[in-house]
Amino acid sequence: MAASIVSAVTILGMSPSVYDYPSNPAKRRSRLLTDGPDRAPARSYFKAIGFTDDDLAKPLVGIATTWIETMPCNYNQRELAGHVRRGIREAGGMPVEFNTIAISDGVTMGTPGMRGSLVSREVIADSIELVAYSHMFDGLVCLVGCDKTIPAALMALLRLDIPGLVLYNGSIAPGRWRGKDVTIQDVFEAVGTHAVGKMTDDDLHELETLACPGAGACGGQFTANTMSMALDFLGISPAGLNEVPATDRGKNAAANKAGELVMKLVRENITPRQVVSREALENAITSVAASGGSTNGVLHLLAVAREAGVPLEIDDFEEIAARTPVIASLTPGGQYVATDLYDAGGCALVARELAKRDLLHLSARNVDGRTLGEIALAASETQGQKVVSRIEQPFQKRGGFAILRGNIAPEGCVVKLAGHDRTFHRGPARVFDSEEECFAAVKAGKVGVGDVVVIRYEGPAGGPGMREMLAVTAALAGEGLGDSVALITDGRFSGATHGFMAAHVSPEAARRGPIAALREDDVIVLDVEAHELKVELSDAEVEARLADWKAPEPRYTSGVFAKYAALVSSASEGAITRPKT
Repeated sequence: MAASIVSAVTILGMSPSVYDYPSNPAKRRSRLLTDGPDRAPARSYFKAIGFTDDDLAKPLVGIATTWIETMPCNYNQRELAGHVRRGIREAGGMPVEFNTIAISDGVTMGTPGMRGSLVSREVIADSIELVAYSHMFDGLVCLVGCDKTIPAALMALLRLDIPGLVLYNGSIAPGRWRGKDVTIQDVFEAVGTHAVGKMTDDDLHELETLACPGAGACGGQFTANTMSMALDFLGISPAGLNEVPATDRGKNAAANKAGELVMKLVRENITPRQVVSREALENAITSVAASGGSTNGVLHLLAVAREAGVPLEIDDFEEIAARTPVIASLTPGGQYVATDLYDAGGCALVARELAKRDLLHLSARNVDGRTLGEIALAASETQGQKVVSRIEQPFQKRGGFAILRGNIAPEGCVVKLAGHDRTFHRGPARVFDSEEECFAAVKAGKVGVGDVVVIRYEGPAGGPGMREMLAVTAALAGEGLGDSVALITDGRFSGATHGFMAAHVSPEAARRGPIAALREDDVIVLDVEAHELKVELSDAEVEARLADWKAPEPRYTSGVFAKYAALVSSASEGAITRPKT
């Protein structure tokens, strides 16, 4: 490009210069990095790794990957990034790939390492923001997989507010074990079955070997697929591309299309805050409720709203879930996995049914240029599919979660409802101050029918990091107690959790929340119809107990965990980090 302009200048009899060329109008940001004689040092660095003058005359578009060799969830991103690169180049941009971190929830579950999972959401968002801001990218494509990478990428995009989109690298296929489909959830629950002597070592080993057959994030409507669907309904992921499974031959084409599309966003200067509106967030919440999705969706969408500057409160989730039926039979609450939903007709099919009851804001726009209403209208249903029901015959009449308050959770908590019809439980408390303490008690048979298991000091600051309790909940299910006990925690639940359980209890124990006042054998009531989580104690008794409460010593006094604990907000606000005022 520069050479051709210099030739034109020479023909006109002017004194030529290699710097005499106009900037590409789509280089709204990167021109400050690359254009003009003053930027020669920067161009020299780029040229050292193969960039040409023509490359640097194009908009610079970042490709953020979260590839890591600790899990299958993000494992195909190196390959997909190559196809995104091609799409950007073919559409007139210059791709610039960079990598950030990811923490495997599944691998770290039940260990101290799981404290890093939610912390990683902030680190990923911070790192993407830093790279894209400092190198003045004109656009950004974020490749995501395991749970926290999805909201983290969107949080970074919203902070930057430069043209961009998020592409999910796809769900894993189900494993096949003894004639049935299985997922990682089956392996976690098998640990509990094995612990009570109902499964042999050889059986467990065979199951663990077959459950995860290749690349892709966990196959059920656990947190990764819940958030993937939410981003589809939110409009920040191109409709229909996220749901293409990781190992499907169409995934590479989806990546290429994402690369092409981001260049359209760059040229037209369409930014994430133009897409992520209050209406779009309500659509995303509706998708979580209608699919029986992970309760982590509440935490992450609150965080996304904060980054977007959109007012959204935890009680808004209850209002939406109460009017939204469950119409997708997806594990753990239902029968099918994400690849089955893709084969049935995908997210558009869910949108089509919800649209029949005016449960969506159909005028909300997707980054691909269409409205959600147009996407729903174009849904293609596979004949005979059983994954998505008609709205007139839902799998459950109300959404897959509810928000409760009460004298244990004055700032609220989230109870999971998908896959069971329990709405009330009253029982004695079995109180534990860590996940490990509880897990040992469950394995030792110290939790019985009717109990309410309490796990505290696992909140955002107290953990720190708000660990998921899948090891405990899976062990309870594996031992046959899943339908006869309840569980409450200031920590989180995995999307693979099922049963009558309340998480995100706020305020958390480490910040003098009432859950810190609970004692063994206190009578606890979970009542969905009354929207209440309470202990049968007077307010005066709760306050008297808290008067004697002393904050525990922090688990970490330096490093990333200490910084996170000092800065993190309540789960009722999305557990975001923010400067102290």
